[in-house]
Amino acid sequence: SILRKKFVNNQERGEIFFFYRPKVNREEAHSADDVQRLYIILRPESGEKAVEQKQSPDSGKEGAKSGVSSPGSSHSRDDDEDKRLKAHPEGGHGLKEVNIENEPLLRLIVMGKKALPDPSKKSLPFFGFVEMVTTKINDVKDALQEEEYDTKTRGHRKNPKARALGEGVYRILRHKYSENKMHTHLVYKLELPPKDTKNEPQDELNIEREGSFIIQVKNPEQGGSRSDFRGVQSKRKAVFPAHLQGRFGNKRFGPDDPSEEELGLELRPETESNPRCSDLVKMFGPDCVPTAPLFEGTWT
Repeated sequence: SILRKKFVNNQERGEIFFFYRPKVNREEAHSADDVQRLYIILRPESGEKAVEQKQSPDSGKEGAKSGVSSPGSSHSRDDDEDKRLKAHPEGGHGLKEVNIENEPLLRLIVMGKKALPDPSKKSLPFFGFVEMVTTKINDVKDALQEEEYDTKTRGHRKNPKARALGEGVYRILRHKYSENKMHTHLVYKLELPPKDTKNEPQDELNIEREGSFIIQVKNPEQGGSRSDFRGVQSKRKAVFPAHLQGRFGNKRFGPDDPSEEELGLELRPETESNPRCSDLVKMFGPDCVPTAPLFEGTWT
């Protein structure tokens, strides 16, 4: 059944970008078996409030960037990681307000699996974590680049560049169906790749042209059962401001999610499926990452 509008609150709308990264020491990916990571980037453009809050720029991944050794350093990646986390705990601290209508705000999300859930199958929840929230486009560009490093156990390693996989528009919607019960949807619609492309990587990684997912936020103060996602490592544990942490109460996830309903929402792409109109390329530049999956729907 289609919900009446008064039960659906549009929390946020903006642009969504998908990327994948081939496995370490591989020049190309030819199937999902060759994929190491799936990334989602959200760029909100409007919402309930024009001003969003994020952690202070000197904390988390933003603050940690200055602690990473330059290429060719004699330090190993393991040493760099320990020093970086000691100087800049990744849980974040402080507060910065960002007017999303006047400056970019980018959220880099790392998915725990290398594909989105298959919409034709029922499955356990998929987890992901917000790797970075930043107003600096170059921070995200750097995170998508190739990296060479040394480890104590495996020697020299090469992490290839990420690949642009999809571009479109999204909304985050709160569905409230009683006074105390609600859940939140992320819905998106792709603009790129064009509809007449092969869509090989998109099909294998379950990046449908339109998607709707119920999303939840894990309470960092609550553990999980053996079948649940228990969160990231303790040294990278999320730290929420008191007013946000208080919303969880004793729940492990929020908001509550007892059932699914049809939202009755139509998302309209902002532009035609034309590579010359790609906001991803305009934002990150034409040479930031390989774009064959985005424009041609082929593996690279």
